[in-house]
Amino acid sequence: MKTKQLFRDYEYLVDEAEAAFHRVAEEHESCIKCDLHCSDCCYAVFGLFLIEAAYLREHFEQMKDKAMQDALARCERADKEMEKLQKMLETFEDDPQMQNYTLARKRVRCPLLDDQDECVLYHRRPITCRLYGIPTRIQGKARVCGKSGFKQGEKYPVFDLDAMYRKLHVLSRELVEAAGQKDMEKASLLISVAKAIQTPVHDLIAEAFESPSEDKGRGRQGSLESGHTPGDHQNGTNREEERTSS
Repeated sequence: MKTKQLFRDYEYLVDEAEAAFHRVAEEHESCIKCDLHCSDCCYAVFGLFLIEAAYLREHFEQMKDKAMQDALARCERADKEMEKLQKMLETFEDDPQMQNYTLARKRVRCPLLDDQDECVLYHRRPITCRLYGIPTRIQGKARVCGKSGFKQGEKYPVFDLDAMYRKLHVLSRELVEAAGQKDMEKASLLISVAKAIQTPVHDLIAEAFESPSEDKGRGRQGSLESGHTPGDHQNGTNREEERTSS
């Protein structure tokens, strides 16, 4: 029962993100380039907080068998790409700046993106996906999709993703506690979409991931097998807008 309540609390955060996107879209309609079959954000590399991963898996299990099997097959390809990325990052083990640079430009197709370039769990997609087309603040910097019409130097509303991540972290801690787990570091670890949909909810919570303190150079994040910081989701088609203000 506690998990269901936490999922409802998570949905309140989803509503907050959706409302923010629509406000910006109404005020700056010409700047929003999100359109049907635009899948630029579906190739961005980012991690899910535990509450997001569990929620995604919960709804993935309710999909039709054919759609599930197709997505799981795409997970195999995504996992192979992530393994390659892990090896690339290991070459920059002592250079966090190069690790972040590599992560920001790596393109990995999301396993939820089908052959028609449509998300098979669109209505349950993560918060990062929902906000991709508007200016966001991540790790203190304003960022925006490179395909959007937002211009550098102009003033636009900026959604504070750092604050949203803190809220997701709190819910993830509560999820760990509700499961009777004592290792609160699990709430700080981030999980790839592929791992989330391949792993039952109970196993996502109970599994012992690598400790964030053992993952050198990348701050509050887990290994790439389980995910990495959502702040690294900005890929090569995105740009930083240093002068974009809220």
